[in-house]
Amino acid sequence: MGESTSKNPKLLTLPDWLREWLARQTAYGPAIAVLIEIVVFSAIAPGFFTLENFINISLQTAIFGILAVGMTLVILTGGIDLSVGSVVALAGVSGAMVAQAGGLGMPVAIVVGGGVGLLSGLLVAYFRVAPFVVTLAGLTIARGLAFLLTGGRSIGGLPPDFTFWGQKQLGLLPLPVLVLMVVVTGGYFLLTRTVFGRQIYAIGGNAEASWLAGVPVQGVLVAVYLINGLLAGLAGGMLAARLGAGIPNSGQLYELEVIAAVVVGGTSLSGGRGGVLGSLLGALFIGTLGNGLNLLGVDPYLQKIVLGVVILAAVLVDSAGRRGQR
Repeated sequence: MGESTSKNPKLLTLPDWLREWLARQTAYGPAIAVLIEIVVFSAIAPGFFTLENFINISLQTAIFGILAVGMTLVILTGGIDLSVGSVVALAGVSGAMVAQAGGLGMPVAIVVGGGVGLLSGLLVAYFRVAPFVVTLAGLTIARGLAFLLTGGRSIGGLPPDFTFWGQKQLGLLPLPVLVLMVVVTGGYFLLTRTVFGRQIYAIGGNAEASWLAGVPVQGVLVAVYLINGLLAGLAGGMLAARLGAGIPNSGQLYELEVIAAVVVGGTSLSGGRGGVLGSLLGALFIGTLGNGLNLLGVDPYLQKIVLGVVILAAVLVDSAGRRGQR
């Protein structure tokens, strides 16, 4: 091939100052974006800047935030999980059915999510099936199982010891937000203070080099998808508890919003760079965006377009930022 084909076209090359600026945005960009959102929606959206609305935002962010922690681990390894929305539904209806029958619904929801995550991890790590393919199949299978178990009906009449997990409020702090804080703290400690966390980053940076260096790549991948599944199960159980029913079509498109939150939060889709604190801010950004658009009466279909634009913009910033770090 000629020399001209080995270089990036000038049309796609950003100025050095812009690439360097974008490379620095992962540190504080998500926080600034959330602050801008709050200022803008407070000015233009009636009822936005109220305590009741901020509690609503925190409840929505809690579910997405829990899912975002698990998704962050997966994406850091260079993988992806498209099944989390369906796992939320399957775990939610499973937990609701057990709770309705007098059993411990929340542990069942978590175990169901963990089971799906474990299976995905085994297929990715030991059978070397692409994460996209594995989790795309998981998306349809989990959703189908949720409808099969319930016959397409919602599972209501849930006991207080189950709905407690989604509806209890400790002072001004909803219980789901407290659970989110615990999950984020655990995820942060895992990534920054443990050998396992360093191995996750290493695999995302270069899986083959990590294996040659003695990192148990397959075991780490299985563990990452297992943790992601457990957190999806927890989120599914808490969503069912909050709604007061296990709904088989709940969690629709959650995977896209969670991936958007993680990418907006500064985690690179190519793996090896990012963290849970950024993902938490990303989840808060997505939750605040949806809330503000709802208060403005924006058409739900148009909101999906806005979400798609946000995802695209975040990926472009990530790509430009990585070029700026070279």
